[in-house]
Amino acid sequence: MNTDSLHLFVAVARRGSFAAVAKELDVDPSSVSRAIADLETGLGLRLLQRSTRSMTLTEAGEIYLSRLEPLLDELEHARDAAAQVSRAPQGVLRLTASVTFGQVCIIPLLGEFHARFPGLQVECLFTDTNVDLVAERVDLAVRLAPTIEGDVVVSKLMDTRYGVYASPGYAERHPPVVRPADLSQHPVLRFNLRAYRTHWTFRDPEGNEERIAIQGHLTLAPASALLAAAVAGLGPALLPDWLVADAVATGRLVPLLPGYAATATTFDTAAWLVYPSRTYLPSKVRAMADFLREKLREGAGVHAHGPARGAA
Repeated sequence: MNTDSLHLFVAVARRGSFAAVAKELDVDPSSVSRAIADLETGLGLRLLQRSTRSMTLTEAGEIYLSRLEPLLDELEHARDAAAQVSRAPQGVLRLTASVTFGQVCIIPLLGEFHARFPGLQVECLFTDTNVDLVAERVDLAVRLAPTIEGDVVVSKLMDTRYGVYASPGYAERHPPVVRPADLSQHPVLRFNLRAYRTHWTFRDPEGNEERIAIQGHLTLAPASALLAAAVAGLGPALLPDWLVADAVATGRLVPLLPGYAATATTFDTAAWLVYPSRTYLPSKVRAMADFLREKLREGAGVHAHGPARGAA
């Protein structure tokens, strides 16, 4: 039996749509429908109940899906184990991350990754929505959060920390910021998430915390827009270390409160590697995960502009 039709059935069952799967694979929807119909004919079973407005699994389809997915995983595992004899991962790796993290931290590394693993093709889905890893057939996600929950496998990529930054020109033209309360005199740049709009919290080197109200007339998203506005001198911004490293190194931004850790939510946050829950880790996924750890952790030292008391 052609396993392509089995993978198609799983994709259609998870997405609930022939059209969505066809669009993702760039094929005609009728070819997807025909492949599923041929599979049903071969099995002598009705797997999907179709109507003009919806599509659902039949009881037989639910049973078949529950038994099929582990078998397809095991087939991939067997193929992957055999490929490891040559120590050269092959195939397509689907990777997702937030728009700004992908642009700033991942894209600059892809040339070196390809040179190291020429047999791998990488498909990047950069979005600020947490996509369903199974439905979207994503092999590896990088997510920024204090913790990650759900039926997934999680490994920390790196701690992240936040600080308040502004352009040198802005710092020269406005009252100095010596302590967090001084920010009340400044129209700060706000990120377009509710938790980031009203209050920021600071922690001094002794561990004392202070929560202050902030105000500003400009709210932006994604984070790269916030960075661009800060570099343009439009105000101070609360930004993560991985995003500001280059701007600080080139003198386009300066830290306003270098002795403080800062956050809008919690000090303990990180970048996490997230895999769909499965019984093994394919070599292509391990290759990318290990590569990202190597490259991003080796550059972590240049991001430090405040106390190493906790990740934010």
